Amino acid sequence: MLSKPLQIKVNQLYDCLRDYEKVIVAFSGGVDSTFLAEAAQHALGDNALAVTAISDSYPIREMKAAQDIAKQIGIRFETVDTEELEIEGYASNPTNRCFFCKTELFDKLRPIADKYSVGTIIYGAIPDDVGDHRPGMDAAKQMGIQAPLIDVDLTKAEIREISKAWDLPTWDKPAFACLSSRFPYGMRITRELLRQVDAAEQFLYDLGIRQFRVRHHGELARIELDAEEISLLTEKETRSQISNHFITLGYAHVTLDLQGYRSGSLNEGITKIITGT
Repeated sequence: MLSKPLQIKVNQLYDCLRDYEKVIVAFSGGVDSTFLAEAAQHALGDNALAVTAISDSYPIREMKAAQDIAKQIGIRFETVDTEELEIEGYASNPTNRCFFCKTELFDKLRPIADKYSVGTIIYGAIPDDVGDHRPGMDAAKQMGIQAPLIDVDLTKAEIREISKAWDLPTWDKPAFACLSSRFPYGMRITRELLRQVDAAEQFLYDLGIRQFRVRHHGELARIELDAEEISLLTEKETRSQISNHFITLGYAHVTLDLQGYRSGSLNEGITKIITGT
């Protein structure tokens, strides 16, 4: 049972979606896009279509999860291939890399929208994102992509609370960002490096660790863990397993970041990168 203020926001979201009449949801299977897809399915039924982009920066486990979630929700579902690595502005990994990523995504969604006579593409940007370094939001704005969760002011905490009430499996899913976010700005992104990072993170995932990042610094892998999970690495056997496996992947050094997991840690000091100060 939702509180009255939350139910009002949900109803506003439904009204917003109905005004669009037909939508394509850019669907990653994360907390926000899953919530938005569920709301779109409720409001529009078969006039809502979830589309997941398949690329080298999207782990296979996330793709499988997105398919399962879409099936659970009951929303129509398709995939589309995106080719960010073919774009120099993406592969060279500048500070606005995400602008090129989102531009590529929305460019690939347009023909699908035309195919089904869908006038509106929506994505799961939320109020929490506003003001952060989010070049992808600039791309969405320029291309006319709608962000209804921002329009009705639904925050991440509220989305998790409602998702739990709706029995969505993502209500407590850890935050996820594309694998390219693991590389310091200016380090060129390649298919081989993305696979290396993906294999490293898959190993941690298979160990039962939920919230983590493997930041790639050439021959050094810097692991970020939630404070609650750092204690897992006090066990010598676990540390040895991780270190030995990472070495087989091509890392010469494996470190644990004592500051722990934090979203967008490679954005720290980004002002210096942008301004050169």
